[in-house]
Amino acid sequence: MTNHYYTENPDLPHDYEEWDFTLLGRRFHFVTDSGVFSRDTVDYGSRVMIAAFDAEELPATGGILDVGCGYGPVGLALAAAYGRPVEMIDVNHRAVDLASRNAGRNQVTNVDIHVSNIYETLHHTPYAAILSNPPIRAGKEVVHEILSGAHELLLPGGTLTIVIQKKQGAPSAKKKMTEVFGNCEIVTKDKGYYILKSVKE
Repeated sequence: MTNHYYTENPDLPHDYEEWDFTLLGRRFHFVTDSGVFSRDTVDYGSRVMIAAFDAEELPATGGILDVGCGYGPVGLALAAAYGRPVEMIDVNHRAVDLASRNAGRNQVTNVDIHVSNIYETLHHTPYAAILSNPPIRAGKEVVHEILSGAHELLLPGGTLTIVIQKKQGAPSAKKKMTEVFGNCEIVTKDKGYYILKSVKE
């Protein structure tokens, strides 16, 4: 269990990789390592969520929270594209260190990147938007904690957006988000990935 990307301190030997990837029209240079999610490329689900995210519909003020940021592709792409402050959190210390390094090497400064187990340690509440590519393998309880805890952290009109595969629990997540928010929209379906969005009314 100690080597999974959703644990605090993966004890795998370091094995760094560096590669480039374009997100929202900007080319990023990433460094990744063993013990983090999707170390070889930006995973397809995150790409779909980044592309589907609508920043123009958000409240005029407030930042964005990236839950389970990994080495940083979602949060850094949104921070660079939209200029809002983005708080990026992950339970995995190795991932947080990589995300911080990737912010620096890509000159993205409007980010606050730190360790937090889901919503335990937050710096900038309330948020205009919360996004997550949740750690499915950590279990349904963890995923649903991310969904249920988001509502009270959002500004009125703020959004929760997640990506989840149909076979890994999209219908269950949609039901949970509807219970919590009173609404849940399927924004996009792409190769089995669902982008689900709820709005705090």
